[in-house]
Amino acid sequence: MLTARERLPNRRVCESFEFRHAGLDFTLAAGFYPDGRIAEIFLSSHKPGSPIEAIARDAAVTVSIALQFGVPIETIRSALTKDHDGSPATLLGAALDAIAERAPCGSSFA
Repeated sequence: MLTARERLPNRRVCESFEFRHAGLDFTLAAGFYPDGRIAEIFLSSHKPGSPIEAIARDAAVTVSIALQFGVPIETIRSALTKDHDGSPATLLGAALDAIAERAPCGSSFA
């Protein structure tokens, strides 16, 4: 059964920061619902027009749609591929880990 997509408010809190994965720099922005839950993410690389930029943007759109349909961010995060040491193997995994690391205790990030 598919749940309805939760509409985002026209104006919402957004937090952005930079992180590094696989030797590349990225910017991540996260938008929130009024109750503090994460509603969307935006990812961009510091290489506009590159294939990694397109992958980053598409990954963020996919996660954002899942979040808006009620999938918990921790469910997405735990399903992504990990390296042999348990660290994220992909840009998206690194981005979601970066969000979790910045979440204040008790936050709705994870």
